[in-house]
Amino acid sequence: MKLNFKVKGDSGEPLVIIHGLFGSLDNWQTLANKLSESFTVYLIDLRNHGKSSHSDEHSYELMAEDLKEFFEDNFLNDVNLIGHSMGGKTALLFADKYPEFLAKLMVVDIGVKGYPPHHTEILKGLNAIPQGELSSRSQADEILVNFVPDFATRQFLLKNLTRDEQKKLVWKMNLPVLEKHISEMGSELAIEKIELETVFVRGEVSNYILESDYDSLKELLPNSEIVTALKAGHWVHAEAPEFFYNSVMSFFGN
Repeated sequence: MKLNFKVKGDSGEPLVIIHGLFGSLDNWQTLANKLSESFTVYLIDLRNHGKSSHSDEHSYELMAEDLKEFFEDNFLNDVNLIGHSMGGKTALLFADKYPEFLAKLMVVDIGVKGYPPHHTEILKGLNAIPQGELSSRSQADEILVNFVPDFATRQFLLKNLTRDEQKKLVWKMNLPVLEKHISEMGSELAIEKIELETVFVRGEVSNYILESDYDSLKELLPNSEIVTALKAGHWVHAEAPEFFYNSVMSFFGN
């Protein structure tokens, strides 16, 4: 599948950034603008997200193949790759299958292990918003707040709304397919040992990477390290932007 993408900067080593579930490349533009001073930054919309094509199928295997096609189409090699959450698992599988494309890997607040379903209320809220019937995001927010009380999370989710030809709000993401495959997005990755130099960036108050996971991650990725953003949750890059930027520059810039 051909993926929608944007390029920031035109000099420096290639740095590809992959968003997480319900996200899009738009979530990373502020950071990418800053990083483009040192890298050529490629922001990607994964399948069924953002402006990339919709498909009835959604899996880590398919997203890794989409990424390979993107690298080949854009003649990318020795790439520095960042993946957040679902994008992090995609990046891990890609590194397992196609390490020859990569220089270094950063995985943001996700591990290899399986995660139980935990998006039930979010999905209820997203499905409660009537597509094509609302004229403003504030109307959608009034509905979503009943399911997702956290303001920042709601704003993140509502970025998925776009206007159709009648100027009514509809989802950019393929919500029915993402909901259908939501359990698979939480499944454990079946990967072999990854020798690539890797850093995991975890949020201190997130429960996605626990201290009890460290040994198993080190076993699968012996050339990895884990750094923690203090007081940050799952969206580390948004909640601790200075720490995250410095981590990127320290890891990929040396």
